[in-house]
Amino acid sequence: MGAYGLQTHIWNNNFKSILLLAGFPVLLLLLMYGLNVGYVAIAYDFSDVNEGLRLAFENMTRTWPFAFLGAGVWFAVAWMAHQALINLSTGAKPVTRQEAPDLYNMLENLCISRGITMPKLQIIDSAALNAFASGVSEKNYAITLTRGIVEALDDRELEAVMAHELTHIRNRDVRLLIIAVIFVGIFSFFGEMVFRNTFRTGVRIGGHTQSRKGDSRGGGVLILIAIALIALAYILAMVIRFSLSQKREYLADAGAVDLTKNPDGMISALRKISGRSAIDAPGEVRQMMLDNTAEFAGLFATHPSIEKRIAALEAYAGGQS
Repeated sequence: MGAYGLQTHIWNNNFKSILLLAGFPVLLLLLMYGLNVGYVAIAYDFSDVNEGLRLAFENMTRTWPFAFLGAGVWFAVAWMAHQALINLSTGAKPVTRQEAPDLYNMLENLCISRGITMPKLQIIDSAALNAFASGVSEKNYAITLTRGIVEALDDRELEAVMAHELTHIRNRDVRLLIIAVIFVGIFSFFGEMVFRNTFRTGVRIGGHTQSRKGDSRGGGVLILIAIALIALAYILAMVIRFSLSQKREYLADAGAVDLTKNPDGMISALRKISGRSAIDAPGEVRQMMLDNTAEFAGLFATHPSIEKRIAALEAYAGGQS
């Protein structure tokens, strides 16, 4: 059964993804609290850790609207400019029917067969074998192929790859991933800024200057708590982002078979791609690609292995071994 016949699974997957994304405001509050604890530890001399934590909480209750406003502005700018940023980071360039008639016609025929608005077609000048879909609406959806995958795959395999990426668009995978990437960017920015400044300035865990009165050990504990809270917010945000992908790849593989009626084309494409997909691109973009071998902390892979994907196609889509 193809991915378009698995609407219950797709709706369930999207519902879980929305719930995961709904956790970002909670993580933003956690990040804010960590930043406020760090501020209190540096700006004041506390021997009582509980008093410092209380003051940090009071500060957060006054400043949270500004933080959410800033996050909203961040999101709006990233939402409008994300495709330009992706193209800038990967070197992707649009191609026309005149420049790549075979590819263009292949993609157009797939879209016509399902009444899908045709996305833009782009090429990355890279020898890696990879591809990805991007965009948040019909106005800016795009399918990007590397030069390597275009040259290495035959027509039936390329058709399967483009059908896979079209399924990501059809199932709204790319929109959810981009939203997740934008929000994780907030945590990445503040997390890296805090840790970089901490090590650069050499903040002492022991506390503040000797001219201040009182036991400075409380300030050192507060700094440790602040670092732990900020790190926890960042790690949880990364886990949420990485958890959005794996099942979607199985659904997109099934969608490729449903579109092309050729499971062997997808299987053959995955076999050729295996071990040759590594590409110089930001981790956020690699997560959107057809294959990504990177893992987070050695635990959370964004994609199931090629072997598992081939096994699923052979078991459930009628592919040949």
